[in-house]
Amino acid sequence: MNKHFEDAWYYARRAGTNLSRGLREELEPVERRVRAAAGREVEDQSRSRRWRSKLNEAERTVERRVRRALRRVRRGA
Repeated sequence: MNKHFEDAWYYARRAGTNLSRGLREELEPVERRVRAAAGREVEDQSRSRRWRSKLNEAERTVERRVRRALRRVRRGA
């Protein structure tokens, strides 16, 4: 019987995710109009561009950490 509850939770979460995506998609034009009227327009950035910028930021962070670790090792050796 536990398996049935797990299945029900899975489908409930899936339905909730689809509902939120659908609402976001349907209300997007309304949001744009409200933001334009309020003067708070958001820069429209594509998902891939956001992903690339986050990836580049993570790469820079890792690079800084590696350089800092190398300096510590060289000082200690």
